[in-house]
Amino acid sequence: MYQNKFTNNFGGRNRRPGYGQSRFGGRNNGRRNRSFESRIDVSMFIKKAEPFVKIEDIPVKNNFSDFDFSPVLIDNIKNKGYLKPTPIQDEIIPYILEGRDVLGIANTGTGKTAAFALPLINEILLNPNKRILIMAPTRELAQQIRQDIRSFTFGMRIYVALAIGGAYIREQIMDIKRDPHIIVGTPGRIKDLAGRRIINFSKINTVVLDEVDRMLDMGFVADIKEIMEQIPSPRQILFFSATVDKKIEHLIDSFLVNPAKISVKTQESSKNVEQNVVRVRREDKEKVLIDLLKKEEFKKVLVFGGTKMVVEKLSKSLYQQGFKVGSLHGDKAQHQRQTTLKAFKQNIINILIATDVAARGLDVADITHVINYDKPNNYDDYVHRIGRTGRANKTGFALTFVEVKSSLSR
Repeated sequence: MYQNKFTNNFGGRNRRPGYGQSRFGGRNNGRRNRSFESRIDVSMFIKKAEPFVKIEDIPVKNNFSDFDFSPVLIDNIKNKGYLKPTPIQDEIIPYILEGRDVLGIANTGTGKTAAFALPLINEILLNPNKRILIMAPTRELAQQIRQDIRSFTFGMRIYVALAIGGAYIREQIMDIKRDPHIIVGTPGRIKDLAGRRIINFSKINTVVLDEVDRMLDMGFVADIKEIMEQIPSPRQILFFSATVDKKIEHLIDSFLVNPAKISVKTQESSKNVEQNVVRVRREDKEKVLIDLLKKEEFKKVLVFGGTKMVVEKLSKSLYQQGFKVGSLHGDKAQHQRQTTLKAFKQNIINILIATDVAARGLDVADITHVINYDKPNNYDDYVHRIGRTGRANKTGFALTFVEVKSSLSR
C-alpha cells in the first residue's frame, strides 16, 4: 500500500499538481504561513530542466599567456589544470589589468573568482603596495574565495587575510595587523574591524564585491555604502552579480566610474534543475526520505530542514542508521561549519542536512539532488535552495515534500 502510493506520487504524472493538497506545505504554522501557502500552487515546483548552453561552447579570444601575466603566475595557473580562460575571464581580465571599473554579470560556476583574482594577483606582483578588499555575502563564499586566491599564489609573498563572523576575532585581528595584501570577508565583520581601527580603509585601492545581488537580498546595503564611502579615490571597483535590478543600478551609479559591463550568462541555475514534489504523510516523511537516499542515483544530497532542531534530529537519526551525513545550521561554530562543508566537498559525507544557511553561497559543483524536507518560507528561498544543484552546466534534481493529511486524522 505504502510503496504503491509513493511510486504514484513520486512522478506526479497521474495526478493534477494540486491533487490532495491545495496548499504548499501541509500543516498550518500560524497566519503568515497559511497566507503564504494559499498563494502557492504546487505546480510551481514541478518543472522539467531546460536545455542549456555550456560555458565550454562559448568561444574565447585569448590564452592566459596573452594577458602578460608574471611567469610564476602562469606556472600556478597551469598547475591548477587551467588550459584556457573561461568566457568571463577572457572578457574581463583585460579591463581589470587596464585599471577600469568593471560590472560582471555571470552565473556561479563561470570562473568569476579567477576572473578578478588572477589580474589582481598580477598587479600585486608588480606593485607590492597594492591593497585589496573583497566582500562576499556569506562566510562560506568568503572562505572559498580566499582558498582559491591562495591556490594561485603558491610560491609568492602574497598574504590573504579573512574577516568573517562566527570565527575567532582575535586571530583575524592578528592577521590583519600583519598588513595583508588582500582582505576577504563579509560586510558586517569588515565594518566591525574597521570600527576597532584594525582595517584601515585609507590604504585600500581596489574593492571587489562578489554576488552583489545576494548581499542586497541579505540586507547588507547600508554596510556596503558605509564601507564604500570610506574608500579613497582614485580606486578600482569590481562588481559581480547574477542579476542587475534597480537597487544594484543605484550602487553602480554611486560607486563605479565608466565601468566596463560584461555579461556572460547561460541561464539561471534553477533552470538546469528537474523539479518535482513528493506527497507524503507527516509521519512517513523520514521513511520516505530514507527510501530516496538509498537509491543509487542519489549520490550527493543536500536536504533542507525548516529549523535547527529538525536538522539536528534528522541528521542524528540518519547517522544512527548508517548514512554518511553531517548537519549545518546557525548554532554551529564556524570551525564546525568549515569541517562539515569540507567533508561534504571531499565526499567524506554524501548527505548534508541544513537550514537555509546553506541556501546561499554554498558552492559544491557535484550535488546531484536537493530535497526540501520542510517547505521554504517563500518562493525566492525555494529558488536559492534548489540552485545548489544543477551547477557548472550539470542537470540537477530537486524534490519538495508536500504533506498530505493522514488517514488517522480524518
